Amino acid sequence: MRPIQIYDTRRAELVTLQPRDPGKVSIYACGPTVYSRIHVGNARPFVVYSLLKRFLSQEGYEVNFVANITDVNDKIYDAANASQPPQPSALLASEMAALYIADTDAIGLGRPDSEPLATETIGPIIDLIAALIERDAAYAVEGDVYFRVRSDQHYGSLSHRSLDALDQGEGGEGAALKQDPLDFALWKAQKDGEDTAWDAPWGRGRPGWHIECSAMAEEILGVGFDIHGGGNDLVFPHHENEAAQTRMARGAELAQIWMHNGMLQLSGEKMAKSVGNIESLASVLEKWGRDAVVLFFVSGHYRQPLLFSEQSLQQADTSARRIRAAAMQLSDGPSPDGLSVHREAFFAALADDFNTPRALAAMHAWLADSKPGDGNGDLVAMLTVLGLETLLSADAEQDEPDADALRLLAEREAARAAKDWAQADLLRDQLLERGWQVRDGDDGASLVAL
Repeated sequence: MRPIQIYDTRRAELVTLQPRDPGKVSIYACGPTVYSRIHVGNARPFVVYSLLKRFLSQEGYEVNFVANITDVNDKIYDAANASQPPQPSALLASEMAALYIADTDAIGLGRPDSEPLATETIGPIIDLIAALIERDAAYAVEGDVYFRVRSDQHYGSLSHRSLDALDQGEGGEGAALKQDPLDFALWKAQKDGEDTAWDAPWGRGRPGWHIECSAMAEEILGVGFDIHGGGNDLVFPHHENEAAQTRMARGAELAQIWMHNGMLQLSGEKMAKSVGNIESLASVLEKWGRDAVVLFFVSGHYRQPLLFSEQSLQQADTSARRIRAAAMQLSDGPSPDGLSVHREAFFAALADDFNTPRALAAMHAWLADSKPGDGNGDLVAMLTVLGLETLLSADAEQDEPDADALRLLAEREAARAAKDWAQADLLRDQLLERGWQVRDGDDGASLVAL
């Protein structure tokens, strides 16, 4: 197995992946809070960590990928109460979780190995809180339980923030009960309008957001698992608090590597429901198709922000069509040895902090150097790792070319007859953008739908 390096947010540097269990890699990624249908930005971590699993599996590792669903939360209570008519929060969460699964199923990358629900992990959550209270890292007051931030001498080491500059983002909630404004809620006593609650030693209520993920991750992967992933908007307070809770309860780090993806941006701002600049994943998939959406995601390095626009999706769609057209010229079987340098560059790029743009460039170089009839083995391996194996064949159902496509084909043939190769190539590319590949044969040119 080749060395694989990943940028660790806590150490602020590239580190070599050294699995806790030889030959096995454990990954936990924070999933959505299901109070509404997810937007396309929410899909970026799902795609990043699903494809990371594919790459690690290709490298010979046995991968256990866990992505949770937060189905009890303030936002869920608020959304359920605000609906017309108001509905039970558990029903809303169940409906939105089902839509999340359906929408991400449509991306076509498979499911994580485990998708735990917070509401199904209440026992382990209560046990973890009890351990923190026993170690004097948490305290109960009037049915709430708070984490004592200053009990953890390493608090702030993940987000690289000073204690005196921190704000937990809880507003004034619990301010009169906290021993220190820095402390954050592990358990919240049931309030009016909150219809879902559980009994605990310190009173009836429900867990805070941060403790849910610590408990779900530990319950499935244990402490000290290999990679904890999520969006970089979660570094503080969510992941900082996860790390602190487990460190103080178990005397060990929750994860070895903290890996964070950048945000999707629209008009220069992070795509977010609070900003109001969202595009639902379902609508984007319906308009552009899963191939263009996946190719769009892998076109940018996972750690960097990615600009979402009509132009960027159009470019991804055109690129997908061109890859499919090139793949259709190849034959099944091993690829020529002379192309192996590009395959090696592809996988070396992914081993270097999962650099998908550099990997894509290597794949395009492979395509540029391949010839019709060459074996497609290398391309199969590369596209499969990127979740684009669907580009290896034409759609099962072929449409008939429309009048515009036939006109462009006729213009291309006229340009070829006039030996105007530049114009002929331009018209061929226009046909590709419309979903048609030109096939030249003894009986003339024809169009094949991509």
